[in-house]
Amino acid sequence: MATDSHRTQTLPDGRPVPILTGPERPMLESWLAFHRATLELKCAGLDDEQVRLASAEPSELTLLGLVQHLAEVERNWFQRVFAGLDVPTVYGDKWGDVSGGTTLVPERGLDEALANWRQEIARGQELCAGRSLDDTGRIADGPMVGLEVSLRWILIHMIEEYARHNGHADIVRERIDGVTGA
Repeated sequence: MATDSHRTQTLPDGRPVPILTGPERPMLESWLAFHRATLELKCAGLDDEQVRLASAEPSELTLLGLVQHLAEVERNWFQRVFAGLDVPTVYGDKWGDVSGGTTLVPERGLDEALANWRQEIARGQELCAGRSLDDTGRIADGPMVGLEVSLRWILIHMIEEYARHNGHADIVRERIDGVTGA
């Protein structure tokens, strides 16, 4: 079983070390925390102009857009799907729109986007506290509307969602200033 001291270990870059042994739920949550911290690390030290730089034509993918998109993803899976709440999108984009929150608005900067993202994470954690991995919610819209999914499935999906987008973030960050890894 993982020890409390292991749960508080961090990598040299400040990200939490995911739990390597022990119960399923803390392990899933630790991997999600690791990937969330990775996204934040990808944005560290950049200004609003840099986080608006697209990866490469024709893509319009930016770090700011990824943070906004993942705030939408957090809200969708934990509030709308798992908790069954009828909440609007974070950025006013219709869920399912191709932009998915990635549309850049001139007055919206990185600090605001990160604050919104952190707020969505905190709200999702509140809604999941004390709930079983076997508890379920229903997909609210899209091609899988009405399907039942467990909290376990949502956590696994969120881990893969962040892992995929962190790969994108790594490419975008390298294009901005040459920083790679993490």
